[in-house]
Amino acid sequence: MTNHEFGGQHTDLKLSIVEGYLKAFAQALRPHFQHLWYIDAFAGTGSRTVRTEKRGSDLVEMPVEEVVEQRRGSAQIALDVRPSFDFAIFIEKNRNYVSALNDLAARYPQRRIVIAEDDANTALKRLIETNTWIDKRAVVFLDPYGMEVEWSTLAALAKTEAIDVWFLFPLAGLFRQATRKLTDIDGHKRAALTRMFGSDDWEKELYPPAEADMFGTLGERHRLADVAGLERFAKSRLETIFPRVLKPLALPINEKPQRFSLFLCISNPDGKAIGLASRIGSHLLNPARHIVVGPVVK
Repeated sequence: MTNHEFGGQHTDLKLSIVEGYLKAFAQALRPHFQHLWYIDAFAGTGSRTVRTEKRGSDLVEMPVEEVVEQRRGSAQIALDVRPSFDFAIFIEKNRNYVSALNDLAARYPQRRIVIAEDDANTALKRLIETNTWIDKRAVVFLDPYGMEVEWSTLAALAKTEAIDVWFLFPLAGLFRQATRKLTDIDGHKRAALTRMFGSDDWEKELYPPAEADMFGTLGERHRLADVAGLERFAKSRLETIFPRVLKPLALPINEKPQRFSLFLCISNPDGKAIGLASRIGSHLLNPARHIVVGPVVK
């Protein structure tokens, strides 16, 4: 078994939300569409290793021994959904992870499963270009390792008008790339931001022109948006290509700083489709459902 150890409480929450949507999506659309697809663009191994570290006792708590367990990843979760998806595509470029995914697929000989060892952007755009979407509906899960998702890929997904996109947006990565001062953004960071947002308009949006001083000299341009402002900007950009983008869930839910924004982007412009997906997605993304309230200490 390939060891794939990552994430924390927010990972379990993210996966449970996606699982809830996949179940509702399959149940609602199965009577109307023969072809329901699930596409995982950063599929990993199908499972993840969760390690609880050994901890000694103190005045309040008993000692805890180290526990290592395997939990389901997004690929395994998708295969467990009933009614099942007609076709599952798992995209992963890590060769060891691909081997684990092939082992997972081998356990389902009656299912249509494709493992693509490829770059996620390249594979997704090729998949979209080589298929017709009028008779299909799909869910794509974008859970990148960093800022790998390109704007051109998101635009291609939106253009199908048939794919709902769950996108774990790397807000911490955006915060690091979009430095406080515009002059601190080097060529590498500038290219990454333009690739993520599809144009260099982010510069004027995030770094408004500085006011001139009494001598007419312009000062340095600074980013005024905080983390919440960056999230609003990302949402506004997504709304330029998707008919509906739901308010994202900030993750981790009980920790600061926020590192991710879990978006649901709906590509189908039909009002009924938007209404159905929005009702399901808004329920799942409601932060009140996920806030953990600790015990009252007297």
